[in-house]
Amino acid sequence: MVKFAFAFIVFFIWMNTALGKTPVEAHGWLSVKGPNIVNQYGEVVALKGMSSHGLQWFGNVITKERMQDLRDNWRSTIFRSAMYTKEGGYIDNPSVKNKMLEIINWSIELGMYVIVDWHILRDNNPQTYQGQAVDFFTDISSRYAGYPNVLYELCNEPNGNVSWAGNIKPYAMEVSKAIRQNDPNNIILVGSGSWSQNIQDPAADPLPYSNVAYTLHFYSGTHGQWLRDRIDQARAKGIAIYVSEWGTTDSSGGGGLYLDAAKTWLSFLESRNIGWTNWTYSNAGESSAALTNNFRLTQSGQFVKDNMNWNIFP
Repeated sequence: MVKFAFAFIVFFIWMNTALGKTPVEAHGWLSVKGPNIVNQYGEVVALKGMSSHGLQWFGNVITKERMQDLRDNWRSTIFRSAMYTKEGGYIDNPSVKNKMLEIINWSIELGMYVIVDWHILRDNNPQTYQGQAVDFFTDISSRYAGYPNVLYELCNEPNGNVSWAGNIKPYAMEVSKAIRQNDPNNIILVGSGSWSQNIQDPAADPLPYSNVAYTLHFYSGTHGQWLRDRIDQARAKGIAIYVSEWGTTDSSGGGGLYLDAAKTWLSFLESRNIGWTNWTYSNAGESSAALTNNFRLTQSGQFVKDNMNWNIFP
């Protein structure tokens, strides 16, 4: 009876504080405090949402109406806009930035948080297009410094023959400097080596800027306890981690679903108040995609939606 009464009180408080509020209205400006992301009231928050696929391929999937559905029916608080640099992305086709701006503006209108993802992948080394990244984030931060909605993800998945000390940190220092000249407040997200799994490297040698968190990526069919242990070890050193990409499949994005392993991962993240965005809100025709060709939910999409419903705010 006592447990029921307590649960009712918690629900009553939530109904009176969250009902009718957008995520940004509920949380306001975010910041990094030790190993956690907190809201403007100092409360730990774990933002959960979806990631787009490459805007150059699947930009038409993302509409304001679908983002509102994510907010209202999935209980999503954040959306990650993945702008590939190569593979027909921004470096080859700068006009893809227009879709990024559209998504940011919709996020502001809907009161959602948005991750501006500079999605390096096959270009491996973030320094390859460092000048273009500085120019891009200088422009984005000058446009949106006054809005609490925006998080800047500087490098999706550094990979290949790159190191934190030699390549990733020097790159992140220069891009962060450009952002901070315009925007002293919004959170900067930084990837690490081996497709954003070498989180131990920034834990040992973090950036000297405030409000920086470090991204980690996993796929439940490929990555297991060893990577969860790495997260705990990194957080024990005081850095904040945000899972800006994860999938219900193996690391190829295909190969069937690993939902039991995904449940283990989500329980782990929930217990540590670590937020996430799932790959992908697309109809890409791969197992990890949330949508079918006629925009119904796939098995993966239904699983993620069901688990995102834990995500009540504030």
